[in-house]
Amino acid sequence: MTLIVIIVIVAVVAVVVLGLMRWQRQHRSDQLKSQFGSEYDRTVSARGDRQSAEQDLTHRQERRSQLELRDLDAVQRQQYTGSWQQVQTQFVDDPPGAVSEAYRLVRQVMAARGYPTDDFEQQADDVSVDHPELVADYRAAVRVTKASDEGTAGTEDLREAMVHYRALFTRLLDKQE
Repeated sequence: MTLIVIIVIVAVVAVVVLGLMRWQRQHRSDQLKSQFGSEYDRTVSARGDRQSAEQDLTHRQERRSQLELRDLDAVQRQQYTGSWQQVQTQFVDDPPGAVSEAYRLVRQVMAARGYPTDDFEQQADDVSVDHPELVADYRAAVRVTKASDEGTAGTEDLREAMVHYRALFTRLLDKQE
């Protein structure tokens, strides 16, 4: 009789532990989906499976937590805002040049804030932790910038790239982490 009670207790404990583990995994998945939004789905698609994607996203969070992001002071924000206004003015006469300059300026602000800017994919991954709602548009803008450098981007594509760059630029200036 004692053996049966022990087996039942062990079985109940095993079921509870497995249930808790499953709940914990689901809770973590829900947290990542909530934080990363569409970037979660993009990463799952790129990685091919949920577990690998979630490991990648968790790694991004850990890497981002190691970065020492800095606030921009009022003078820096004003200087960057002036530079952005010049880039927007340049778009009228030289859309490809303005888009290239917008990309350079966004990277410059990122560097000033403390984001590494050597590798675009790593940079986009780092930005995705703080600005997941903008990173897909940022990637699209960079693709257009590269197409523009090759002479294959249309004016409407360039306009959309400027809109995407402006959204991230504004967020980097205004939203201090």
